[in-house]
Amino acid sequence: MGDIAILKSEFFGTKVSSTVASKLQPIVGYYPAIDLNQLNQYPQGTFGREYANYMQANQLKPLNISPELEDIAKRNLFALRYLVTHDIFHVLLDFDTTYAGEIGVLAFAATQNYSKSLQISLCLARLLYPILAPQQIKAIFANLEKGRELGKKADFLLGYRFEDYWEEPIDHLRKKLRLP
Repeated sequence: MGDIAILKSEFFGTKVSSTVASKLQPIVGYYPAIDLNQLNQYPQGTFGREYANYMQANQLKPLNISPELEDIAKRNLFALRYLVTHDIFHVLLDFDTTYAGEIGVLAFAATQNYSKSLQISLCLARLLYPILAPQQIKAIFANLEKGRELGKKADFLLGYRFEDYWEEPIDHLRKKLRLP
């Protein structure tokens, strides 16, 4: 799945501003492997355990890039980091995998100004998601607003080394990142 996502970003030429690119410099070359079995060993309430629980409950796997595409991934740091952190954001922001949850994460990322393509995606999602999931309309618009509010309050999260904090209680990490 990681290969498909990174190729899609390469094909569409996903770009970021120089401001975002400079904020991502601390994570250049930072792509640690994520082992869900290891994260399951951490105590309940830790960030790593909550992430592993989320991934397993939703039958998701951490992003992996094949060795053949590592050069493309390194060249497109934004795409790589956004793909890696997308599910991490779901956990930290407390959004599920429904359309309502997805728009919350997208609103957060667009508000943090990661890229113009995410802002365009948010506009499209705002139009399409209520049509695709009419039973979620209230939740879609509530999460749209919640994602925007969280995006305004939180630190710039895309360049954060989340993987260094698996053992920390998730509530402490949220507080540190200014996520109420």
